[in-house]
Amino acid sequence: MKIDSKDELKLIIEDLKDEIYELADKNKGLVIKNEKLQDEVDSLWAMMDEITKSDIENFSHILDDIKADVITRALMVSKKKVDC
Repeated sequence: MKIDSKDELKLIIEDLKDEIYELADKNKGLVIKNEKLQDEVDSLWAMMDEITKSDIENFSHILDDIKADVITRALMVSKKKVDC
């Protein structure tokens, strides 16, 4: 691309300057959206951590019940064998 005059160069510079300002504004908007989305992601991970902790507590309670039931059944079987 050949530039023939100073006026043509000034127009090209002005066009480029306008484009740079538009891109900078668009970038600022994207940065703001990114920050909001990052906050949402952090909130979701916090909720997932809480759900995982509560699941562990719930399942450990169920496992304790199953363990007690197995022990009780084992004692009942051994009592029957002793009685025989």
